[in-house]
Amino acid sequence: MQLERTVNPKILVIDDDDQIRRLLLELFSEVYDCWEVGSAEEALLLLGRESFDLVISDINMGGMSGLELVPRVHSISADSVVLMISGQNNIETAIQAMRAGAFDYIMKPLEIRHVEAAVERALKQSLLLKEKRRYKDQLEQLLTERTAEVNRLAYYDTLTGLPNRALFEDRLEQAVAVAERSETKLGVLFIAIDQLQKINTLGHLAADRVIKEAGVRLRRCVTERDTVARFGGNEFALLLTRIEETKAVVETITSIREAMKPAFELEGQQLFTTASIGISLFPHDGAESQGLLKNAGAALYRAKKAGDDHYQFFTADMHAKASQQFALETSLRYAIDNEELLLHYQPRTAVDSQKITGVEALVRWQHPQLGLVSPAEFIPLAEDTGLILSLGEWVLRTACRQNRTWQERGFAPMRVGVNISARQFKQPHLAETVLQILAETGLAPEYLELEITESSIMDNADSAIAVLTGLKQEGITVSIDDFGTGFSSLSYLKRLPIDALKIDQSFVRDVTTDPDDAALVMAIVTLAHNLRLKVVAEGVETEEQLRFLHLLRCDEVQGYLFSKPLPAEALEELLTYNPSELLSQAILQA
Repeated sequence: MQLERTVNPKILVIDDDDQIRRLLLELFSEVYDCWEVGSAEEALLLLGRESFDLVISDINMGGMSGLELVPRVHSISADSVVLMISGQNNIETAIQAMRAGAFDYIMKPLEIRHVEAAVERALKQSLLLKEKRRYKDQLEQLLTERTAEVNRLAYYDTLTGLPNRALFEDRLEQAVAVAERSETKLGVLFIAIDQLQKINTLGHLAADRVIKEAGVRLRRCVTERDTVARFGGNEFALLLTRIEETKAVVETITSIREAMKPAFELEGQQLFTTASIGISLFPHDGAESQGLLKNAGAALYRAKKAGDDHYQFFTADMHAKASQQFALETSLRYAIDNEELLLHYQPRTAVDSQKITGVEALVRWQHPQLGLVSPAEFIPLAEDTGLILSLGEWVLRTACRQNRTWQERGFAPMRVGVNISARQFKQPHLAETVLQILAETGLAPEYLELEITESSIMDNADSAIAVLTGLKQEGITVSIDDFGTGFSSLSYLKRLPIDALKIDQSFVRDVTTDPDDAALVMAIVTLAHNLRLKVVAEGVETEEQLRFLHLLRCDEVQGYLFSKPLPAEALEELLTYNPSELLSQAILQA
C-alpha cells in the first residue's frame, strides 16, 4: 500500500525569535502550507481551529515552554508530529525533548540541510500515522459488514484476496480427479518468500505489503485456469493444470523468479527478496492431493536448505531426509526428560577491571547416537515445532539453579544471561513464568539477565515495552541481543526499559579492518552511553578488536579471546582463578 498525500502538508512554526520564524518560513513556504506564531499560548489557540501535519517549536520561550506544549499538541491532534528546536547543545536536553513526546530535535544555530532532513522525516512520520489510522478505520469497518462475508473469509486470504489453503486443497482434489480421467499432468508448487523475518523487523505493516505485492506478482505468472493461494505466513501455493511437459513448469518457475527481482517500494525504502520453490508433479510424485502437497513441501524444505532463491523438484530420496528430520524432532521432544540437554556458560568480562561480571547460558544437546548436535541444527527445529517454549523454560530454570548453586558455594554473585526466543517473548505469561522460576530456584532477580533480540521487540514494540517494564520493576536486568542486525526505531529505543546493548559479533569481527563496521560500533557505543546503557561486544577474538573496543570505552566483552563457552565445572575453575593475563596485556597495549 503506497503512502500518498492528497493535500499539501501544513506546518506550524512556533518561536519567540522573529528571525528564526522568518528563516523557516522562507525555507519551507514555497513547498508547504506554513503558519507562524510567537508563543505556545498563541499556538494552542490556533491548534483549536486548524490541524497541522508538523509543529516546529522552540523549547525555551516566554510563558509556556516547548516541552510543556508537546503533550498538549498531541492531545489536540494525535497525528501531528512535533519537531523541537533549542540553543542548548547537549544530549540531556535532546533526551528530555524526546521523552516529552517530540519526534526529533535540532539545535541552534540552524544548519539548513539538517533542518530540511528533519522536516522530511517528521512529515513522513505524520503521513505514516494518518495511514495507520486509516488502516485501522478500514479494519473496523470490515468487522461490521454483513454476515454473508463470513463465507468468503472462510475460503480467501484476507490480506491478499487469494484463495486460502482450504479452497486450494478443494481445487487440487478436483483437478487430480480431472487429470486422472483425462490422463494429463498437473503440478503443485510450494513457494516461500525468503527473508521475510528480516522484513518483519520493519513492522507487520511492511511485511504485509511485501506479502500482498508478492501475491499480485505470482498471479501474473500463471493463467486464469491455474490457482494461486496463500497458505499463511510467507508461504504460497500454485496449482498448474494441463501440463504438457516438465519444461512448462520450469518456465513458470523462471517467471516467478523474475517477478520477484524488482524492488518492493516501502515508504521510500527499496526492499529486495527472493522465493524458494518446491515442486511435485501428478501422477509421477503422487496419485492423490495430500501426497502431492506433502511431497511439494518436502521439496521446498530441500530448496530452503540450499539457500535463498533455489527451487527443487521432488525426488524419492526426500522421504529419507524427511524421516531423518522427523526422527530428530522426535528425539528433541524427549531430550529434556532423558537429560540429554546441558548448558555451557561463556563469561562476560569488564574491559577496565578485567573481571568476570557475568555469564551467558548456551544450550547444547548430547544426542545418545548422533553425539553433540549443533545448536544451529536443533534450535531452528525447536522454533519451527514450538518445542522452543519447553526448551527455553528448561534453559531458564537450569541456568537460574546453577547460578544459585555457585552463590551457595561461595563464588561472588554475578548475573547469568539467558536468551529468550521470539516465540517465548510473545507468550502472554512470560513474566509470571520467569518469576515462578526465580522463586523455585531461590535466585534473586538482580542476578538474572534476559537477552532479547531486536526483532522480537520491534515485532510489537508497544507490547514489548509493557512486558519489559514489568520485568524491570521486579529487578530483572534486560539487554538487547545481536544489536545492529535488526531495525530499531530510535523513538522506541529511548522508551525501552533496558539495561544494555550487545553488539552483534558480525560487526565486531571486522571492526579493525572495515571502516563501516568501525563507524557502526562507535555509533552504537555512543548512542548507548548517551541513553545510560551498558555496551557488551560479542565475538571478541583478537587483541586488536579488544584494544579498539577499549578505546571506545566499551563496558564489557565476550568471546574466544577470553574464553569459549564452558561446562559448569570448567567455569568454576575459571571463577576460582580468573586468569586474565591475555586480557591485561591487550588492554595495557591500548
